Amino acid sequence: MERIYIRNLLPLYGRKIIVTGIISIFSFSLNAQINAHFFDSKFYTKPIHFGILMGYNSSDFRIHRSNAFLFNDTITTLNSYKSPGFSLGIISNYRISRHFDFRLLPSLTFSERGIRFDTFEDTSVLKSLEAINLDIPLLIKFKSDPYKDMRVYLIGGLRYGFDMASNVSSRNTEDMIKINRHDISLDYGIGLEIYFPMFIMAPEIRISQGLFNINVPNHKLIYSRMIDALFSRSILFTLHFEG
Repeated sequence: MERIYIRNLLPLYGRKIIVTGIISIFSFSLNAQINAHFFDSKFYTKPIHFGILMGYNSSDFRIHRSNAFLFNDTITTLNSYKSPGFSLGIISNYRISRHFDFRLLPSLTFSERGIRFDTFEDTSVLKSLEAINLDIPLLIKFKSDPYKDMRVYLIGGLRYGFDMASNVSSRNTEDMIKINRHDISLDYGIGLEIYFPMFIMAPEIRISQGLFNINVPNHKLIYSRMIDALFSRSILFTLHFEG
């Protein structure tokens, strides 16, 4: 069966998501907006509300090299490289107070990242690692006072990720690098709420830094033994639609 690569899916779906989001921003901005205080009063009487999100992400690794790398006679350098991906998810928002919300954002995230190994023979080996993550971010959102029909917010918290495409259970091959299924990340970012008559749209930028080593070492494998630890990291741009 032909393998499906995330990088091949992005031109088909990721660009459609980005274009759809941009068109939405400009088309909705032509409609009449209402004051943000209306949504404040609405959510005060209805503290839980829902929505959807769609977005673009760019992911790679923070690499810690092993002692074996210092004394090997094959690999000269190894560096992580980024690849694009996309996300789709559901928003569950609980109002804590006028300025604070608790948010649960279960999402399905498609991403691809990799490691480039340069050798003494002036050749390079690219090890691509795909991920299909079920992400469950638990976030606290701090909102400013509204200005006209918009307001700025800060967001931060923890995100649990389960990689459904992890190769941790695959049979060992000499050139394999294995990645753990489970990961926990620290997420933080900034966004802008824009109020429309029937919903809120919020473009958001969020940075994610992995807290735990997701490398599954095997010193019998040539590339795996060059790596002591791998920590995930990514930048996410998402559009949120809530009402």
